[in-house]
Amino acid sequence: MMIASFFLLLFLTEYLPHRVCLYVSAVDGVVPEQNCSYQDVLNYLNLTKDNELFSTARPVKNYKNPTRVSLEVLLYAILDVVEKEQKFIPYVWTVMRWHNEYISWDPKQFCGINNVSLPTDYLWKPDLTIEEMTEKDKAPPSPYLTINNKGDVEVQNDQVLVSTCRMHTYTFPFDIQRCNLTFKSVIHTARDIQLLSSDNSSEATECSREVMRTQYEWLFLNMTVTTNNATDMFGQDIVIYSITMKRRSLLYIVNFLVPVIFFLCLDLASFMISDNGGEKLSFKVTVLLAVTVLQLILNEILPASSNRIPLIAVYCIGIFALMLLSLLETIFVMHLMEKDSASQENEANIDQSGSKDCNKQSKDNIHNSHREVHKWTECACIYDVSTGETPSELLPVAKEGNSSKLTEEYHALEKLSDELRAMEKTLSLLLSNRKEKEKPGYWTGVAKIVNRVFLIFYLTVVCVFLIVIFIKWNNA
Repeated sequence: MMIASFFLLLFLTEYLPHRVCLYVSAVDGVVPEQNCSYQDVLNYLNLTKDNELFSTARPVKNYKNPTRVSLEVLLYAILDVVEKEQKFIPYVWTVMRWHNEYISWDPKQFCGINNVSLPTDYLWKPDLTIEEMTEKDKAPPSPYLTINNKGDVEVQNDQVLVSTCRMHTYTFPFDIQRCNLTFKSVIHTARDIQLLSSDNSSEATECSREVMRTQYEWLFLNMTVTTNNATDMFGQDIVIYSITMKRRSLLYIVNFLVPVIFFLCLDLASFMISDNGGEKLSFKVTVLLAVTVLQLILNEILPASSNRIPLIAVYCIGIFALMLLSLLETIFVMHLMEKDSASQENEANIDQSGSKDCNKQSKDNIHNSHREVHKWTECACIYDVSTGETPSELLPVAKEGNSSKLTEEYHALEKLSDELRAMEKTLSLLLSNRKEKEKPGYWTGVAKIVNRVFLIFYLTVVCVFLIVIFIKWNNA
């Protein structure tokens, strides 16, 4: 009977360790419960909250043995990218694994239990940090860690990271950003902690694409894993996860680039508006103000500190400068046309004043002639009574004297009339020469020529500028 019990116990312990939770006592044949609870494992390992030995000291039996910490990072989501503040906010899942030399047990003695979960405060953990992190993680840390029977410890944690990232906005909104997450120990050197990555770049990229939840306005391209081992024992090992992402530019094209092109087309269409009134000038000023509003919106997006001026800023400033040049040309053309109208008004005023002066002079000459004739007539009718001569006797003498005087005055008037005619011919010749040099509408014709030449120049410069900008965007 004792021999049969012995062979039965041997069979149960050797061949059915994971299914049988009872054992047969070789002494009295009683079948009590075996150690099949997690607490039994913790009690066996002496892992309690009061035991601070496991939670404070690095778990090695010889301090010369470094603790190898394996790190795995998965990108779950791209929550936000703030270009103005140069911040990158991802949601990542981190897994740390290391070996604790004081932890081990035989699963056969505990019904096949080969791993146990316990609070994170019970054991020592690597003091890993992220260099780029600027704010404390807002997500609560994982309260538990997992240990296995070989002494391997694993901590899984999800983190919302607010990290710095150097944004290169030269090709905005067609830019590709690359943000790093650099993991290292806070105080331990390579003599204490050897940090390494558990997966390569392709595995990290594929796993991140599978678990990706949201990407905001970005398209996740890849994740590159780089391990930099310390050159001496006093340095620190670091693991760098580089996240490469591309901006989805469609929204910026529709809401920003295309409206600027539309405003430029409106400015080109304004050349068909007449320059006589002020409608063309006010229209151009309105379009220029609209582009200024878009520039203010752009200023709120792009970072203030940048090594190179973004192409989109060059694009806006260039179009703004072209439209400003068009506005100045409109002002110049309107000035020429105003000068032409002012010269025509002055000529009209001169002609009216000259005709008035000529009429007045002719009237004065006629009036003076009549007055002289009247005077001569009166002189001819005066006689001296004291001489005793009769009027009939004096009449022939008066007639002879008056006729001679009238003849002399007549010749003088003819001479004056000839001189006036000569002066009139000279004045008309001068006026005709001036009108040949400056015809009515002369400056208007100059303004039209300037408008045509500037339109051709404007179209050429606009096409060249846009082609160069889009080539740079494509090649950058």
